[in-house]
Amino acid sequence: MKSICVYCGSRKPQTKEISQTAIQLGKEIAARNWAMVYGGGKVGMMGLVADSALKSNGDVIGVIPTHLKKAEVVHLGLTKLHETQDMHTRKALMETLSDAFVVLPGGFGTLDEFFEILTWRQLGIHNKPIVLLNINGYFDGLMQFVNQALSEDFIQSKSTRLFKVAATVDECLEMLER
Repeated sequence: MKSICVYCGSRKPQTKEISQTAIQLGKEIAARNWAMVYGGGKVGMMGLVADSALKSNGDVIGVIPTHLKKAEVVHLGLTKLHETQDMHTRKALMETLSDAFVVLPGGFGTLDEFFEILTWRQLGIHNKPIVLLNINGYFDGLMQFVNQALSEDFIQSKSTRLFKVAATVDECLEMLER
């Protein structure tokens, strides 16, 4: 069994297609008998993807820091829930529990998780696949930044191969299955 870590927002998007993508991703992870690892929340995109995997009889593993659990955003219906002392420990445990990473649209926290796991791969801390799920061009601005950083020589061209970009759930899953 593979464990796929899903990074995504704790808020619901305005665009219905982004919400539908989270639901489809959760369902497809469960259909492949992969476990899903995520931030342990019941709200926003996090709740959508977790509930979808659970409704499809998937295993969903949440990792949440105590301060967020106390704020009553924790999902109580998960297969397994890990509680950590802080965000740093949370991200390290999520990496340990996962075989690959999928990044759905989200805000600062989602980007923080993406950049940290990407940096860890660049530094050789892990060699696990990372896929940005670029629904409706959500990450186009990020890719523009990557290209600008590349042209300024802040990023080496080989580093752009550390992650992949998919436009659909099907394309993302094909990348993970390879």
